[in-house]
Amino acid sequence: MPVQVHRLTENKIADWNRFVEGCDAATFFHKAEWMRVLQSAFGHKTHYCYAEENGDITGVLPLAELRSPLFGHHLVSTPFCVYGGVAAATDAARAALTENARRLAEELRVEDLELRNLHPQNPDWPTKSLYVTFRKEISADHDANLKSIPRKQRAMVRKGIEAGLSGHEVSGIDRFYRVYSESVRNLGTPVFPKRYFSTLRRIFGDDCQVLMIQHEGRDVAGVMSFYYRDQVLPYYAGSVHAARALKGNDYMYWDLMCRAVERGARIFDYGRSKVGTGPFSFKKNWGFEPEPLHYEYFLVKSNAVPSVDPTNPKYSQLINLWRRLPLPVANVVGPILSRNLG
Repeated sequence: MPVQVHRLTENKIADWNRFVEGCDAATFFHKAEWMRVLQSAFGHKTHYCYAEENGDITGVLPLAELRSPLFGHHLVSTPFCVYGGVAAATDAARAALTENARRLAEELRVEDLELRNLHPQNPDWPTKSLYVTFRKEISADHDANLKSIPRKQRAMVRKGIEAGLSGHEVSGIDRFYRVYSESVRNLGTPVFPKRYFSTLRRIFGDDCQVLMIQHEGRDVAGVMSFYYRDQVLPYYAGSVHAARALKGNDYMYWDLMCRAVERGARIFDYGRSKVGTGPFSFKKNWGFEPEPLHYEYFLVKSNAVPSVDPTNPKYSQLINLWRRLPLPVANVVGPILSRNLG
């Protein structure tokens, strides 16, 4: 029978996730739960499609629309996720899902279709080489992991330990959001709504961990991480000004690495960074090597790939203005803008 492409329905979610768990090309961000996150936290319209051959799912493609007067109308796999695109077990399924996505993009008359691939899939499509990811295998031995960190960065971890920093897993997101919102405001970036983090925590449960770093009883840094298969993905992180002198960020990732090992993690996925930025250098200094991400675009109404990111010079004045906003104001206005900055 030919490949058939269907929209995901509630009665197929278990089958979808079962395929994702067994597909080498799939990632944490291909899980069906992201459909609920995007719908409930942001109200975005989703188009989750799967390929079926002889009654079995052989490929999945999560898609969602971003529609904004400021940033345009885009179809993305997947917004707010660093990885996406087609995850398929057969070439036929991959081709069918890609063609279905192209037709959908044209029907919706979006500016472009964006597939956030770990590996190239459509070599004739325009690409964006702005992002890389950092992934590394970690040992079950804490001492071995510490020794694998280059000497200068390892010294930063030791300074955090000597400063008396301590890590604590927390069940709620209030403490994390206070630190995170201050951190992104200082970077000039609109903060995501608090309900987004609450939704992640509620939907992913124990696979979504919140770790807070304290100094003398005060929160100085925090990170929200995802666990998937044998991987840990520190995904959202922030710190207050005091964390810099205390080496709070270095200690935080070391503490997380130790906890991840105890949970059986084998891969530490430091996640996406823009080439040439501070986070890019920070991760390289930890001994992680950058791997290019292959974000591919099918252009519909647009004649160029989108460039909605802080490194775009036309946003520099807005970023400088945002940094000067009082935190309560930034926390009210930010979520209105950030819902379309996925």
